[in-house]
Amino acid sequence: MAVTLMRHESQSGQLNAFARDEPCLIGELSAADEAEVLEFLSARRMHTVFMASLIQDNGLLSPHNRGSFYSCRDRYGRLEGVALLGHATLIEARSENALVSFARLGRNCLNAHLIRGEQETIHSFWEHYANNGQQPRLISRELLFEQKAPVAFSEAADLRPATLNDFDKVVAVNAAMALQEAGTSPLQNDPSGFRSRTARRIEKGRIWVWMQDDRLVFKADVVAETPQVTYLEGVHVHPEERRKGYGLRGLASLSSMLLERSESICLTFNEKNKNALKFYEKAGYKFHSHYETIYLR
Repeated sequence: MAVTLMRHESQSGQLNAFARDEPCLIGELSAADEAEVLEFLSARRMHTVFMASLIQDNGLLSPHNRGSFYSCRDRYGRLEGVALLGHATLIEARSENALVSFARLGRNCLNAHLIRGEQETIHSFWEHYANNGQQPRLISRELLFEQKAPVAFSEAADLRPATLNDFDKVVAVNAAMALQEAGTSPLQNDPSGFRSRTARRIEKGRIWVWMQDDRLVFKADVVAETPQVTYLEGVHVHPEERRKGYGLRGLASLSSMLLERSESICLTFNEKNKNALKFYEKAGYKFHSHYETIYLR
């Protein structure tokens, strides 16, 4: 069932160039919309890879998406925006109407945990999303980096896809990284769901590890993947093995493999992490844009 929403707020920035004082028709997307939505998202592949990958993996309607996909259409039925509203809220809006409408709709999402995207878009979204003085639990400002060509290293890493035999080690590392970045541990908030999602990612061959003497010295997760863009998260080097070249060798080997099936690789990291900045620059990654994650209370 579609809901008609009228924009009456105003905002600054690039979206104003597309603002229209017209109704915006919001509706939940269905399987029949998949081809149209993927075509819409393909216009800005770097910023929509997570949504596109979810749709390709699970379809538009799936509990694995941990939310629902919505569209915003103009009076002629043309897409102005696509959003995933749920545990993670992600927005691709081509008009102010779409951004404001998604923000209003998102207020009703009971399982929302974070809002993430390009910094300017998220600032505008939050202005319309937050009400009654709502304050975020945490705001993380990030840098989106991209690599289009592999960097050669003299020694390749002994990388392999993780198996379920590596499950406990991967879960422990990913939970610790989530706690450090977001201030909460998924092993406390959603232990069974977190373990299930990790196992599924392993089974899909999207977690890569480098083991030495039963020690996990390097790990990286392919969180989203399309033929155009691959998105990495959870790049980790064992604390006792840092500054020994494992990180650069591991990432270089993984990037080289991934670039054989994808046009570019991207990842984000906290802008305050100067060591990560130096590491990714040395690994051949370059700045693309500013990102922001708002963690909700």
